Amino acid sequence: MSNSGQMLWERAKHIIPGGNMLLSKRAEMFLPDQWPAYFSRAKGCKVWDLDGREYIDMSIMGIGTNILGYGHPEVDAAVMQTVQAGNMSTLNCPEEVYLAERLVELHPWADMVRFARSGGEANAIAIRIARAASGKDKVAVCGYHGWHDWYLSANLGDDKSLDGHLLPGLEPNGVPRNLRGTVFPFAYNNFPELQALVEREDIGVIKMEVMRNKGPEDNFLQKVRQLATDRGIVLIFDECTSGFRQTFGGLHKHYGVDPDMAMFGKALGNGYAITATIGKREVMEAAQSTFISSTFWTERIGPTAALKTLEVMEREKSWETITRKGLGIRSRWQDLADKHQLALEHWGLPALAGFTFKSPDALAYKTLITQEMLTKGFLAGNCVYVCIEHSESLVDRYFDALEPIFTTIKECEDGRDILNLLNGPACHAGFKRLN
Repeated sequence: MSNSGQMLWERAKHIIPGGNMLLSKRAEMFLPDQWPAYFSRAKGCKVWDLDGREYIDMSIMGIGTNILGYGHPEVDAAVMQTVQAGNMSTLNCPEEVYLAERLVELHPWADMVRFARSGGEANAIAIRIARAASGKDKVAVCGYHGWHDWYLSANLGDDKSLDGHLLPGLEPNGVPRNLRGTVFPFAYNNFPELQALVEREDIGVIKMEVMRNKGPEDNFLQKVRQLATDRGIVLIFDECTSGFRQTFGGLHKHYGVDPDMAMFGKALGNGYAITATIGKREVMEAAQSTFISSTFWTERIGPTAALKTLEVMEREKSWETITRKGLGIRSRWQDLADKHQLALEHWGLPALAGFTFKSPDALAYKTLITQEMLTKGFLAGNCVYVCIEHSESLVDRYFDALEPIFTTIKECEDGRDILNLLNGPACHAGFKRLN
């Protein structure tokens, strides 16, 4: 069976360092030597590869960019209208004003907004503004916040600071050594650690995800908010991933804790590039005391897509749908595991649900799932980023296909050699150089 995508991927690695622009989409992260790698078209929750084969996407759905599914007709129609009217000109697009007003309306604690087109940019914008507002350089971080120098500088020390923050083994080559000692990670739900860090260092900014894998315990978020208030520290919630998944807006609304700044990305434009940094006026106006500017942050497609996406999400109450579906999928994973006496660890928001086998062979088992599900017409692994197009019938088909693989995994736990079942190497985990 031909695999044009895999052949193109091999070509890509010769002319594009790493093969592509996003670590999470590299073929080796899924199924080395076998993953189709490229798509010809996508619609709803279905994807077609370069050879015309159709797959149901029960995987990362564009890395969580498409809550409304691929190619939503209303969002695409709004974008096409913008394309026909003109995407760029010497004048500004009015949609950015309308979008800013809408985001402030959804988050009454905020007063002002700046836009960009990627999550890494939004993170860098937020840090620049917060440092300017606080007048201090040192930042405490918790979670994943992109690829820019300010963040990766945390790994310039000798203690592998970011190993517990989703980037184990990452070498920060190219990051200036003189940034060492400007960013300090702390563990989620460990308030004494953050408190000691603030006591020890002159922290001006706390930047964190509201949650990633586990929710807050013992009023953690409220304690962080109070600490920031008491010390005059700018508190930033990175909602590039969590925004619009569980509430209509930031996840912080669910927990009743307001930051000084927040960023949104991924889901905001349903597949079109748009990110937002929102904040209180006294913080955001510090943007005028520094320089933050980029030509393509003024294009029109992103804000247009975001406005229509917000309209459809509000009408469909998409956050309720994807949370319910995600909880259902997580429950059925556990039912399968219980049936086959397998131990699972669950992680992620309900709408970004994932699991890991509690086994030394967990990575090989994940690879086996991807390999076998691919032959059954599914893009799948050990997580599902849910969209409203994931119908009950599609989910049922997914679990019908998944169950016999759990049976095989149980056999492997009982002594069968998993490596004999794989048609290639196991998938990668975390950061790994591709040769």
